[in-house]
Amino acid sequence: MSSSTTFISPVYSSLPDKGTIRCTSPSNIALVKYWGKREIQLPENPSISFTLSNCYTETSLEYIKLSETQETVKFDLLFGGKEKPDFRPKIEAFLQRILPYVSFVKNYKLKIDTQNTFPHSSGIASSASGMSALAFALVHLEKIINPELSQELLVQKASFLSRLGSGSACRSIEGPVTMWGKHNAILESSDAYAIKVPFEVHKNFDNYQDVILLIDKGEKQVSSTVGHNLMHGHPFAQKRFEQAHDAVDDLIQVLKTGDLDRFITLVESEALTLHAMMMTSLPYFILMKPHTLTVLQKVWEYRKETGSKVCFTLDAGANVHLLFPENEKDEIYDFIKTSLVAYCDKGQYICDKLGLGAKIV
Repeated sequence: MSSSTTFISPVYSSLPDKGTIRCTSPSNIALVKYWGKREIQLPENPSISFTLSNCYTETSLEYIKLSETQETVKFDLLFGGKEKPDFRPKIEAFLQRILPYVSFVKNYKLKIDTQNTFPHSSGIASSASGMSALAFALVHLEKIINPELSQELLVQKASFLSRLGSGSACRSIEGPVTMWGKHNAILESSDAYAIKVPFEVHKNFDNYQDVILLIDKGEKQVSSTVGHNLMHGHPFAQKRFEQAHDAVDDLIQVLKTGDLDRFITLVESEALTLHAMMMTSLPYFILMKPHTLTVLQKVWEYRKETGSKVCFTLDAGANVHLLFPENEKDEIYDFIKTSLVAYCDKGQYICDKLGLGAKIV
């Protein structure tokens, strides 16, 4: 495992004058959930996620060398080509936090233009895709400055920097299945950055599908950051962290053996446990909506009637991710149209599948 000092950038004597880097980075959906963190952006328990394919952020990073080094990062921020002042403080805080690791950016004026392939506030982790895309672009700028930077270190550093912007963002750099957080069963695992799972995933999970049912597109009444902090002093926190370690053990075996029945039980249990932690914190809160619960019940009924391998998972919100094998795609799309679309906000849902992580375009 690399320590954080590994990622501190040296003082480079030769810097390019200008250029543009374009990249994409996807969102991801956790199967074993991370809920609760310690400083700085370190997880209280390991998590495993599916990297998505169609739901991604595309970021353009334009860099122009300044005549002298600045104390802070000079940057313009655009969202889909338009100024978005309310996003600026978060990016400013992120760039300030990662400055020791990318100190060369103090020599540049940056122009960051970013856009998502999915609607904002649609219950897909836009902070995960957005922060990982920006981190990935910055590390590729360092690769231009220092061609000796190895691919392994580049990927680790991109994940490490992503984590400092949004914890779950570190899981978006690679795919299709990634793990974040130190766990005894996986020697390569780390709290500092995510890794691609270091074993062969069973063919049952090839091209696995994820349809996101947009139950409620409104802004959450409790942010994920606040929710994570409520795990400090939570009466069930320690048991939950132990449970997550056990769930990672189980999921590793499931991913190796392709046991879809065990996968269903584990993933749905993890989703409900996440929301149980929210409902039992102080202050307590509920992010699921009545339509969320109706959809979960209908998934259970459908599975009982048909023997389908579809299951659900939830993020910290009201929307439902349906996970299922590719060979059930036609049947599940019919099920959504006939039984579930009525519970989606304006009938909206997003079709996605497993993806391979961030890339230069």
